[in-house]
Amino acid sequence: GDDGSFNGSIRTLNINVKATIRPVAKDGERSPDYRVTAGGVELGAGWSKAAKDTGAEYVSVKLDDPSFNAPVYATLVAGEN
Repeated sequence: GDDGSFNGSIRTLNINVKATIRPVAKDGERSPDYRVTAGGVELGAGWSKAAKDTGAEYVSVKLDDPSFNAPVYATLVAGEN
């Protein structure tokens, strides 16, 4: 989106939801740069990072929902589109 947010779907064997990853103001050095929400419910958080070898920027995301056995960690990188 124009505000730096990403919209899409999160799909697993048990889940298929439309989600938004939206930038948020940081509360402190370790606080997230992004919040992940689906249907108005917070589902996770993301942190802006840069690859050590290339300097390429990416977002490290942690999704944590009571329906998960354990948190899901993902890396979002820019694609061709």
